[in-house]
Amino acid sequence: MTVIEAKVHRSSARNARLAFVLTAVIVGLLSAVVAASSIHPILAVFVGALIGIPCGALAWVLVRIWPVIRLLWWWSTEIVLTVLLLTFWVQLANHTPTLVTLLVVALVVGVPAANHTIRRQVVAWAWCLVVRHRLRVCFAQFIIANQSGSLPLILWARPTPVGERVWVYLRPGLSMADLEGRLDKIAVTCHASTALVERASDGNAAYLRFDIKRREVLTAQVNSPLVDVINPDTPTADRPAPVIPTALDLPDVDAPTITLPAQPKKPATTANGSKPAASSATDAEDVSDWI
Repeated sequence: MTVIEAKVHRSSARNARLAFVLTAVIVGLLSAVVAASSIHPILAVFVGALIGIPCGALAWVLVRIWPVIRLLWWWSTEIVLTVLLLTFWVQLANHTPTLVTLLVVALVVGVPAANHTIRRQVVAWAWCLVVRHRLRVCFAQFIIANQSGSLPLILWARPTPVGERVWVYLRPGLSMADLEGRLDKIAVTCHASTALVERASDGNAAYLRFDIKRREVLTAQVNSPLVDVINPDTPTADRPAPVIPTALDLPDVDAPTITLPAQPKKPATTANGSKPAASSATDAEDVSDWI
């Protein structure tokens, strides 16, 4: 089983050599300068070398084993919980009889399993632990990372009414735009329905927040306390069906009488003595005044 990838292993080796050289040179020069104020400069150089080389070796060891430390940090919550449970079991088994031990274990395991609220909270926090590792798998498998292969920091996760919310700090080489096109794959990897990502800070684009949704609360049935207040012996009242009119009927409203203004009478003869032309059925223009 591969614990550390080959790319991460080569990057760790290169960074370890660089850390050894820089630490040894810087610490050695500073030590030599400080020692030169009280001893001969040549002896100060040897003193600086004696101090700088061990410090560089320590930096080399820390950088070299950093992938293992990072792996232990990823599983730190599970490791701490396992150690606490084993310690509790050993202390309980050593200081109590077998019957009492079994009774305590039955209570510790049985009460959360029987209580719906406690069981739901335990399952929700367990999913938070799972989602942190599943997001890390997404970053390692199909999301583009930087050349050194360093993954983003999965900071914290907490349950929400629809799933889990995870805070992530991106390393150089990634942005939120690179993640928005892969949200469907992230949802599949996290065994969820959908996944959303948004910025968790207005001043830092590397600080993001993932919302992993497993259920929809808007479509769920909510128990109302008003049901217990209603008396079951209360008779139901028959409400008449409302009459919906099919046509507009206003018998009590008098229709208004519209009176058209009287048209002025035309003169029998015109100014030149001729009779005016008869008006046609259509409102044609009277041209008799133009003749």
